[in-house]
Amino acid sequence: MTEMEAMRARHSVRQYENRPLAKAQVTALQQEIGACNALSGLHIQLVTDEPRAFSGLMARYGKFSGVRNYIALVGKKGPGLDEACGYWGEKLVLTAQMLGLNTCWVALTYKKVPGAFAVDPDEKLALVIALGYGATQGVPHKSRWAFGLLAVYCFALPFMPNFIALAAMQFLGGCGGTSTFSIIMSDAIRDVPGEQRSTAMGFYQSVYAVGIMAGPALMGGLIDAFTITPAFAIVGAVCVVTAAAYPLIRRFAQR
Repeated sequence: MTEMEAMRARHSVRQYENRPLAKAQVTALQQEIGACNALSGLHIQLVTDEPRAFSGLMARYGKFSGVRNYIALVGKKGPGLDEACGYWGEKLVLTAQMLGLNTCWVALTYKKVPGAFAVDPDEKLALVIALGYGATQGVPHKSRWAFGLLAVYCFALPFMPNFIALAAMQFLGGCGGTSTFSIIMSDAIRDVPGEQRSTAMGFYQSVYAVGIMAGPALMGGLIDAFTITPAFAIVGAVCVVTAAAYPLIRRFAQR
């Protein structure tokens, strides 16, 4: 399996079989972790046959089961830690997929087990990656709901009766906006070679910035021409069309 094939095949998995990792898999993961640590300066560690981290109430709330192996993403405290862990952690996720394993990023629904991994005084555990033989191979997440949130926001916003309702609707719109940003950016760089991905992400953000600048001007023009309620309805209709068309666009782009 190539890295590109791993990107397309990999989905988050929360339920795992009670099977130990093969020795060859552990060795390959340790070697890749060592390489990532050497290049990044992080202190990433593989934890195997340790079921306690995912045995608590939070893990059950997160619908995790059978997790006995995970990768602890540890690094020196600082503003770039989360970004570094995300980049190098994703390389390890793809390595695991190519080794026939399944994974899931975990930020909160686990507990720290003393002695399972090392965190120096100037370091911080950012998050972990659950790892193992999945009970299933996972399913692709739908993207339509994010555009649907934006559509609901646009259609409903002009009719909010008070500040509390307006604040709640702004929260809903914010969730839709940040979700669509992540979904589209992920798709934009999916088929880009690893060494060119930072450049591709920068180009995407530049195009997105044009929209940030042009969007308010366009919206102002619509409000001047049609008043506020029809203007928001037009943008909401665009969101509905995008929600319907985006899966088709995604499939066409992957051919």
